[in-house]
Amino acid sequence: MEYNTTRNYLIMREYGRHIQKMIEYLVTIEDPEVRQRNAQTVIELMGFLNPHLKNVEDFRHKLWDHLFLISDFKLEVNSPYPIPTRETLKAKPEPLKYPKRYPKYSHLGKNLELVINKALSEENQDKRNGFANSIAYYMKLAYNNWHKETVHDDAIQSEMNNITGGQLEFTNTPFVKSYRPGDNRDRDRGGYGGDYRNKRNQKFQQRNNNNRNDRNDRNGKFKKKRF
Repeated sequence: MEYNTTRNYLIMREYGRHIQKMIEYLVTIEDPEVRQRNAQTVIELMGFLNPHLKNVEDFRHKLWDHLFLISDFKLEVNSPYPIPTRETLKAKPEPLKYPKRYPKYSHLGKNLELVINKALSEENQDKRNGFANSIAYYMKLAYNNWHKETVHDDAIQSEMNNITGGQLEFTNTPFVKSYRPGDNRDRDRGGYGGDYRNKRNQKFQQRNNNNRNDRNDRNGKFKKKRF
């Protein structure tokens, strides 16, 4: 009986011991044609045992790489793909270049600092004002998300003056006013929740009253006809 303690190391567990023994037998075949034909058969069997590789791009390439890896790169067969080597397998990847960005105002982030620099370099006054309004709106949104309360425009303008050195000023338009959940403002209709909701409720009430009057008129006509 053969015990696991006497067996060699299982290189890739997902293929199992039998596949590894087949590949080890391929290495011992002397006839190149027979070895090539049997290698093709083992590749097909490896694909059946791991159907999830079919969803991977170039899964056939991956199977051939696994074949050479399990054979400890001793198998000499023709491959439709570049044959890997031990050096390419153990090669270390190049280190990633992580972005080293240190924003001056960490609570606002680096992206807002880039937008501020873009606004300061803008010569068109209308676009410059649009940048200032967008920056102020984002600053209010960030403040509301962190503190769960509204912030006054003077505080936003004071902080913007500190960041930009007084070069940007925003206008208090409906698009810049702070937003709180539950306001239900409607920008297209110009205004905030209260006025628009009151007008909408009045329209609904008027419509209900008209429908009620129409039903009463119809009922009165029917009663007259009955008598």
